[in-house]
Amino acid sequence: MSFPEDGLTRQVLTWNKQMMLVRHLMKRGWHGTRHSHLHEQMVYIVRGHLQVICGDAVFEVSSGDSFIVPGGVEHQANAFEESEVLDIFTPFREDYADQKDKV
Repeated sequence: MSFPEDGLTRQVLTWNKQMMLVRHLMKRGWHGTRHSHLHEQMVYIVRGHLQVICGDAVFEVSSGDSFIVPGGVEHQANAFEESEVLDIFTPFREDYADQKDKV
């Protein structure tokens, strides 16, 4: 697992050139950095409660919710409680590829 920023843990699970599955763990109080990337991102909330800012939209998600972040759209998340998220990126994230656990 990698620790890209304080309060966030990333685990790259599997990938090929078309898509990538990533598990993110957020500590309560974590505030993500607003960012964008060319990848489409499908998000599934395994557990927890987050505020999401995606473009001009602001919404809350919790266990069992899902949403899509279109490529190129600025977004960020903030954790109201400890949370676990599964992200699918397409195409795969080259910048994450070297982070796959060698377990």
